[in-house]
Amino acid sequence: MIGTFRANNPINTFLLLIYGLLLKLVWLIHPQIPVIQKTDGLFYNRVLSVVKPLLDHYPFFYSFIAFVFLFSQALSFTRLLNNRKLMQKPNYLPGMSYLLITSFFPEWNILSSSLILNSLLIWVWAKMSSLYNNPGAKSTLYNIGMVIGITTFFYFPSLAFALLIIFALLITRPLRIAEWLISILGILTPWYLLFAWLFLTNRLYSFQVPGIRVQYSLFIQNNAQYAGMLLILLAAIAGAFFVQINARRQVVQVRKSWGLLLLYLVVAILIPFINSIHNFQYWILTTVPLSAFIACFFYYPTKKWFPLSFHWIMVAFVIYMNYLKR
Repeated sequence: MIGTFRANNPINTFLLLIYGLLLKLVWLIHPQIPVIQKTDGLFYNRVLSVVKPLLDHYPFFYSFIAFVFLFSQALSFTRLLNNRKLMQKPNYLPGMSYLLITSFFPEWNILSSSLILNSLLIWVWAKMSSLYNNPGAKSTLYNIGMVIGITTFFYFPSLAFALLIIFALLITRPLRIAEWLISILGILTPWYLLFAWLFLTNRLYSFQVPGIRVQYSLFIQNNAQYAGMLLILLAAIAGAFFVQINARRQVVQVRKSWGLLLLYLVVAILIPFINSIHNFQYWILTTVPLSAFIACFFYYPTKKWFPLSFHWIMVAFVIYMNYLKR
């Protein structure tokens, strides 16, 4: 399986679809209805409250939409990594890794605000990785800020991803105050438009801005979850080791892109700790950068039997969690 996705063959798009369907078939057969959380953003709550009266009678569509998001994220992230040349040769291993690790836990396969956010954050990372020597950086930074502002309408604690703009500017650009201000303006723009609309419709004083609460996130509840997280971490750490080994052969822009992915992961890890509820689904925000490092673990080792064996151990864990443990 790893050998198949190591190639940059157009047919791998179809094979990736089959791979994802096989891993996530159980959630298509036994769909779950999403539940609105109090930390979910305004826009997500409104959309879900509109469709729930209809789709709750046909829960398969929830799982189908979630799968479409997961597969499209796997495919788009793979193409971005290939276009940015983050690995020696183009391949489909990032998408394979993403579909694999998101199959570990049921919460990561239910339609949720954090699942939708991954699509927006993949775009944000792609734009940030293009800032180096970008003559049109101001417009790019404004667009990045706007998208991060929009993410808060889906899940308010995602405002913490504004830290990525700070990191991106520090890593890729010389200090220019105007660019920092433009980024802040971009983040504020969606909220300015929202408050303007609330003011014009005489609903400004009835609107409550969601809060942020810093607390310990009790996200692991059983030994199976510990085992799953351990498998993901071991593969990601091994992948980071191979990224470091190959860093000297890479151009400056590629090294900076890997640095931004690492910072993306750090911020995603922090997000559940500024959440007012305990829910494992928000940890799906870490899976995008993790899948990039895990892909390197599957790609770089000269002794192919080791990553191949580890891949099938991870697949066996998915089968255990989805079929045997149920």
